[in-house]
Amino acid sequence: MAKKKAFALRIDEKLLKAIEKWGSDEFRSTNGQLEWMLHKSLREAHRLPDQVKGKT
Repeated sequence: MAKKKAFALRIDEKLLKAIEKWGSDEFRSTNGQLEWMLHKSLREAHRLPDQVKGKT
């Protein structure tokens, strides 16, 4: 399992509420939803570490 690192995030209240709602609709925690969104964005931009090395 990948090591997780905690960090503080400042985010607009309305944006956070929208993410919380989306996560709830998908049965994810807010943290889980944020991780999913970031992973999806990085994958689509071919910016994941495995993709950068050419492993895709």
